[in-house]
Amino acid sequence: MTMSPESIPASSFPELGLSDSLLRALSEEGYATPTPIQAKAIPHVLAGRDLFGCAQTGTGKTAAFALPLIDRLRETPRKAAPRRCRVLVLAPTRELAAQIHESFLAYGRHAGIRSAVIYGGVGQQPQARAMQHGVDVLVATPGRLLDLVSQRLVDIRDVEFLVLDEADRMLDMGFIHDVRKIVGQLPRDRQTLFFSATLPAEVRDLADSMLRDPLEVRTAPRSTPAETVSQSVVFVAKREKKALLVKLLREEATGRVIVFARTKHGADKLHRDLEKAGIDAAAIHGNKSQAQREKALAAFKSPRPPVLVATDIAARGIDVDHVAHVVNYELPHEPETYVHRIGRTGRAGQTGAAVSFCDAEERPRLVAIERLLKRPIPARNEPPAGHADDVEAAPPRERSEGPRRNAAERTRGRGRPGRGGRQGSRHSQGSHETQGASRREAREERPASGSAAVATPPRPAKPGRRKHRRAL
Repeated sequence: MTMSPESIPASSFPELGLSDSLLRALSEEGYATPTPIQAKAIPHVLAGRDLFGCAQTGTGKTAAFALPLIDRLRETPRKAAPRRCRVLVLAPTRELAAQIHESFLAYGRHAGIRSAVIYGGVGQQPQARAMQHGVDVLVATPGRLLDLVSQRLVDIRDVEFLVLDEADRMLDMGFIHDVRKIVGQLPRDRQTLFFSATLPAEVRDLADSMLRDPLEVRTAPRSTPAETVSQSVVFVAKREKKALLVKLLREEATGRVIVFARTKHGADKLHRDLEKAGIDAAAIHGNKSQAQREKALAAFKSPRPPVLVATDIAARGIDVDHVAHVVNYELPHEPETYVHRIGRTGRAGQTGAAVSFCDAEERPRLVAIERLLKRPIPARNEPPAGHADDVEAAPPRERSEGPRRNAAERTRGRGRPGRGGRQGSRHSQGSHETQGASRREAREERPASGSAAVATPPRPAKPGRRKHRRAL
């Protein structure tokens, strides 16, 4: 894999060699300066090279591949055959697929680009009709794409350009076999663009099997949050979290706010609690129907957005401008997920704030996150006595003098170490449970053909054992 040569990044889109129709669309969208990943990737994509791109969420990866591919299509105009496409973009979630589709429509509005999107959770007939006469660009989630291919409603044998977006998330959700099956049906003579926010060994192996002499471009160290995001942590007893969140939302958080919960059940309960407290809120997670998810996102994008309570399905599936605050109501088991969560704010050079609540049981997760970041997250208060028992020491902690300090200090001494509850010691295993949760979520994104997504009911608890709370 060839590293991209270092050069002075382009300071404007015209310098990247994009066509006038694209420059006109970008001007109408209000974009004047390319982000680092766009400045590095676009010239190589225009030159026809395979590309391995690594950049954090919120850095403009979609435009980094959409803009040059639209120009490549214009250079060699060709009408797609019925049920076929020239560009295939694979995305892990419905929300991300829909947003990529919207980007192609916006950027290609003056280029005559035809685009379609297909994903599970909704009826397949409108999607099949959209493919009847062929399209230039097809954006799809792997499960529904394979359903339609198996029914001969979509044909991918003419694909000239393949994009795999959020590849690491694709693997986390258990889509690797679907992706390999799809790639096996594509022409060998194609240009492939591979994007990922992190670089685990499995992602490297998948990229090596798909790419031909690719250039590698990176814009940030592995798992590095944007420098424009102000991070802080509040040590708080579990029973105090709801009251602290309500106070934070009323006194500090303004604009668009995303609150991350660990489980679907927890997100729904928190949504109800906020509504009871008089705070307008909406919830989004894998058990919601596609119509409910779209309604929640539409409200979140409105001029008077509700607080959006979400599980990690939204950690990389939401691209909404001007998210002012991200609140980690519960810390994630996987440290990398923390980076993706807070990446919902501070996007494209904007500033944002990320506040994390940490109870006694979550201290090991906080230590793991700080180890990944290689620095401590500034704390707004001191941990209560006994809060850090049996936890390996974290790096020396900084103090944050934010406006929430006084309220947070009232939680001092109220933690209850040793009380496991439903999130007891078995959750310390972390990675195995998270992998299982991702696979369950992937099944929800991959319903049977023509049917709506139906949540898999939880298995009955065995006698004498406490029932597991379903993740995500």
